Amino acid sequence: MSVIMAEELLSGLILGDRDNEQYLYMPGSEIGSDNPMCIFEEHGNKTDLHLEEAVELAKRLTLKPTVHPVYGKRSY
Repeated sequence: MSVIMAEELLSGLILGDRDNEQYLYMPGSEIGSDNPMCIFEEHGNKTDLHLEEAVELAKRLTLKPTVHPVYGKRSY
């Protein structure tokens, strides 16, 4: 797992690819939980992922810090 990507998600940054409408973020309500969940959005569909799964997906899709069309740069 990429520690840098995990820390980006934990700090509220939104990772994504605006061209493909893919966004990955951690809601503020998950911060500090024992097993935090992230949300992956693709073309308006949302999927819950555990932090480890989210980081692996972000690496595979090469998601970078971006601006979400609704939330902006941070998820909280």
